[in-house]
Amino acid sequence: MKPWIALLGLLALPLAAQPHDPNALFAIEGLKIGQLSDPKGLTGVTVLRFDAGATASVDVRGAAPGTRETDLLKPENLVDKVHAIVLTGGSAFGLDAMSGVARQLESEGIGFDTGVARVPIVTGAVLFDLALGDPKARPDAAMGQQAAKGAKRDGLSEGNVGAGTGASVGKIRGMAHATKSGLGVYSVTLDNGLVVGAVVAVNAWGDVYDRRGQILAGTRDEQGFIPGTALIFQGASEPGFVGRNTTIGAIVTNATLTKSQALKVAQMAHDGYARAIRPVHSLNDGDAIFAAGTGELGPVDVNTLGVIAAEVMETAIHRAVQAAQPAGGLPAARDLATPASP
Repeated sequence: MKPWIALLGLLALPLAAQPHDPNALFAIEGLKIGQLSDPKGLTGVTVLRFDAGATASVDVRGAAPGTRETDLLKPENLVDKVHAIVLTGGSAFGLDAMSGVARQLESEGIGFDTGVARVPIVTGAVLFDLALGDPKARPDAAMGQQAAKGAKRDGLSEGNVGAGTGASVGKIRGMAHATKSGLGVYSVTLDNGLVVGAVVAVNAWGDVYDRRGQILAGTRDEQGFIPGTALIFQGASEPGFVGRNTTIGAIVTNATLTKSQALKVAQMAHDGYARAIRPVHSLNDGDAIFAAGTGELGPVDVNTLGVIAAEVMETAIHRAVQAAQPAGGLPAARDLATPASP
């Protein structure tokens, strides 16, 4: 199928009419993904491995981020390759998981050659999932190491897995009126061999909307979904959830990128957040998007790449809430009434 036909279908059809294999993302040869989930504690970690290195950058737009090695990803700084991007639950405690990823990569001889040791460059971001499940259950170094060790090029799952295990959306009325969310994946492959994919754990304060302007998952009342933005206009939003949210994701491509180009792709991919999540990038969220290019394909037009990145990110967000299953006392979108319009 021509790529523009696929994209038109992506824009026109409801998600249920869009069959897609998450493993299509592995058309990017330099990528492996490992996920570990704690379905009882409701937390988990997702590790994107680039053993040969990938040029990467990040754009953080939420005001409550938890991250590792993001300064290193600025275009003006020295190191231009990363070996892993980690998306994890556990709030700031989840940063420990990234040390475990680094430990595993070092044991395999993967990392930046300093002359005296190979230092794996591991970056990533955390989301707050402590309000669902067991608040003492957090991804630690052992969990991160196990996820990195188990990374592979097949068997990629969506929903209540990895960093999406304890994710939820629609917390504008508070946790009791939220909806279970999860992890979503979507990618496209163009005729010229370009692959652009998104992996995202959706843990937003706001609601998730489809392309028709209907709520897919979000704030609830007794009848079903209600627009959280309307509650904000009415002054009825929950004040106690500052910093307890965050949508974290990554755009991965097989294209050759500079760090400046990767930053622009990450910036443009935030359009996918803005289209799918309302409100987004708030004081209550730590929203971040990484972008990484493995360099298997020559340079491509960055505008084209950024436009596609926003589209696949938007669809991956939709898939995250559609694939989620009820957990922690929260219903999932699949179990609730017909979505409401804004």
